[in-house]
Amino acid sequence: MPSLTLLFLHGRFLVAGFAWLIAAAWLWRVVPALWMLPRVPNLLQQTCAPTNASNNATPWPSVTVIVPAKDEAAAIAHSLCSLLACDYPSLQIVAVDDRSTDATGTLMDELAVLPEAHGRLRILHVKDLPEGWLGKPHAMALAATGATSDWLLFTDADVIFDPRAIRLAIEYATRSQGDHLVLYPTLILRGVAEKMLIGFFQSVSALAGRPWKIADPKAQKDYIGVGAFNLIRRPVYEALGGYTELRMEVLEDMRLGFRAKREGYAQRVAFGKDLVRIRWAESAWGILNNLTKNLYSTFRFRTWLLLAACAGMLVLCLTPFLALLFPGPAQWAGTVTLVALVLLNLRYWRLTDISPAYLALFPIATLLFVGTLLRSMILVLWRGGVLWRGTLYPLKELRRQAGPLW
Repeated sequence: MPSLTLLFLHGRFLVAGFAWLIAAAWLWRVVPALWMLPRVPNLLQQTCAPTNASNNATPWPSVTVIVPAKDEAAAIAHSLCSLLACDYPSLQIVAVDDRSTDATGTLMDELAVLPEAHGRLRILHVKDLPEGWLGKPHAMALAATGATSDWLLFTDADVIFDPRAIRLAIEYATRSQGDHLVLYPTLILRGVAEKMLIGFFQSVSALAGRPWKIADPKAQKDYIGVGAFNLIRRPVYEALGGYTELRMEVLEDMRLGFRAKREGYAQRVAFGKDLVRIRWAESAWGILNNLTKNLYSTFRFRTWLLLAACAGMLVLCLTPFLALLFPGPAQWAGTVTLVALVLLNLRYWRLTDISPAYLALFPIATLLFVGTLLRSMILVLWRGGVLWRGTLYPLKELRRQAGPLW
């Protein structure tokens, strides 16, 4: 009996020690986020004095917005109309119909002849995809060819712009002497399941990134690239080789941000609730399906790395909840971790409208995400490549051209 008691106490000690180890890992990332996230610029709260960009005596820098679209008939008209309604005075829009099989190209052409689009909206139609290219990088590279504007803004065909968005972004980028600016999009979410998943992502983002470090040139591992709003100076884009250098890159937005930071260009990031809105998917399953295309690529198609990430996610995300079942030190470790996560989600609540109450579904979201990681890998290996919008891109070529992301 004494030996059983000793074994039981020893087991409780190990469980408590492990729970506190996981708690320390979370606190190491969450505590700085609680302190520093409010310091990330919010374009809706900027109060700095006007600079040359907003001085009436000085011309605004010119901007070309590039909108690639394939089979986006349901969203493209709303997106382009929101761009045409922007209050930015020196704006050109290039929309690319990338081999669409629906009414996308027709809707683009109809908008281009409207009076408000005259001289501001140009339409390109891509009929065939050249060998060695993914569709989206090719469409964006084509649209950027020959551009003479000061800035290029790469966005998606389902993004809705607030009329002030581009003006506020250019003002901040100019004032802060930035070369590449990402404006966080506001996701349009409906239902519990969608908010559960996005709440999960904003929580685990504390483990993966430090947005307050993105502007720090010494923080080489902290960079950003978001397809909904990638604003970059045209000379910088050209110096990086543009999307021609990323022709077979699934995560072309992240790679552009990675290369801009690594080459020493000034990178900026900002919040701005509802300035850029996107309905990412029509359901929670739609969100997971969209992720399926990208997740294996995030790990540069390395199976061992993805499997290690799955194991790490399960341990880091489930341990705090399981620790609550063990009275004593382990339970305290779980409680401390969850309190930190609640505080983090309170920071995000005003930006995303996702209540910290969704943390109650955190274990479910964890299992769904890990399952999607595995599904992404299995489908790519089974198909021999990435299937996206009806085109299969060979895994061998994707691996050969996949550049680093860290």
